[in-house]
Amino acid sequence: MSSPCNCLALRQATRRVTQLYDQALAPLDLRSTQYSLLNRTDMLGPVALNRLAEALVMDRATLGHNIRPLEARGLVRLEIGEDRRSRELSLTDAGRDLLGRARTLWAKAQKAYEDDIGPETASALRALLQRVAAADFALTDA
Repeated sequence: MSSPCNCLALRQATRRVTQLYDQALAPLDLRSTQYSLLNRTDMLGPVALNRLAEALVMDRATLGHNIRPLEARGLVRLEIGEDRRSRELSLTDAGRDLLGRARTLWAKAQKAYEDDIGPETASALRALLQRVAAADFALTDA
């Protein structure tokens, strides 16, 4: 049954796509959210937690919750930042190794998704979703 609710449609699509990527990354005991965190940390790192949270469109508390299991596995390291008030996240050697193996599995999920949806549609959808993620929605009193 179709619904006019944008939020529901986005959440349903997100859950379906997340299932695909989680399934692909399962052999490494890694979830898609953890992969994204490791990958973005590799791209930006060492990175301040606030900057990483902004890049992932995630609140700081949720980011902390997602970092803990990766830190426990020895994949990331939290250190005091340059200004002594912030904390910075970086990948360990084990984290870089796991991310390298995960990228191969991620590519398989990416291919399966694009084979089904089509590469042009996938590209257009990514661009649209990036626009949505960057939007500053505000309720009006109208």
